[in-house]
Amino acid sequence: MNYSHLVIQDLSLHYGSNPYDDFALGNINLEVNRGELVGLLGPSGCGKTTLLRLIAGFEIPTKGRIYINQEEVSNRFRLIPPERRSVGMVFQDYALFPHLNAWDNASFGIRSRENYSRVDWLLDLLGLGDLKERFPHELSGGQRQRLALARALAPGTSLVLLDEPFSSLDVEVRLRLRCELSSVLRSCEATGILVTHDPQEALAICDRVAILRDGMIQQFATPNQIVNKPSNPFVASFALKKNVLPAKSENGILLTPLGPLLNHNPPTNVRSLQLVFDENALEIHLDSNGDCLVQGKEFLENYFLLRIKLQEHVLRVSQPLDCSLNIGDRCMVNFRNEIKSFIFPLN
Repeated sequence: MNYSHLVIQDLSLHYGSNPYDDFALGNINLEVNRGELVGLLGPSGCGKTTLLRLIAGFEIPTKGRIYINQEEVSNRFRLIPPERRSVGMVFQDYALFPHLNAWDNASFGIRSRENYSRVDWLLDLLGLGDLKERFPHELSGGQRQRLALARALAPGTSLVLLDEPFSSLDVEVRLRLRCELSSVLRSCEATGILVTHDPQEALAICDRVAILRDGMIQQFATPNQIVNKPSNPFVASFALKKNVLPAKSENGILLTPLGPLLNHNPPTNVRSLQLVFDENALEIHLDSNGDCLVQGKEFLENYFLLRIKLQEHVLRVSQPLDCSLNIGDRCMVNFRNEIKSFIFPLN
């Protein structure tokens, strides 16, 4: 029988006695299927780690319910403790025991000697089979993170919560480990919840991604759905690095700070809008009398990414490697003839 591994219903958390003060999470609803890897993505302070702590059983919700394997594990009156939830936790700083070797760390949560063979299997699966006698300080950062994952999975855990597990690793190791994560969870028939502030990471490896802002979910969808149909300008700008400009609809023409746009079919019933578009939708020209200013220039291997100041707006503009514009130059910016864009009502 198929059923959701994790169900979160109308979950809210407030710190303090006033429900309108110290708001942390509000009206969170999620259903995670068995075997899925789901990302919790958002900027610092948006509530993603708080949500992970609620799932783990480290916090009591102000409102709502959490179900794991169809069992209610959290509500405002009842809290099943973390050790009884069949949930494993992988922390950013590994949280390994420095006085225990790799094998003893991985087997720490095992209660029956019959399960020790699983520890050996996991260490082999994660490439640590020949390092069982080493202590944490004798392992690299990537090996320590693999060991933390092995410890989380060793007791037969069916749900693994990962709190930014790759953020302290160097780029090469981070890319390699994040590619391995899905296959490891699949081999263990486990479901994963991954907290990250890196949109590229979440969209690259997760089956679905919940994007949070100010304690509320803005969109919960597959990476493909997010890319092709972001739910609002925040999702487009944060997760997809799109540009956002205010716009007005007049007689079928979209008026923007960069000039008018034709053939965009703006809605006729809403006048104030937000236009969302890619960094390659703009043309830029050096002009000492221009109303735009180059504030930043980044080399990104195959192109330059410029940050352009236009009034109170900052735009991202991609340019070829022969671009001669530099920080401090004034310029003119215009839309290209054909651009892909999204149009949203102005909230």
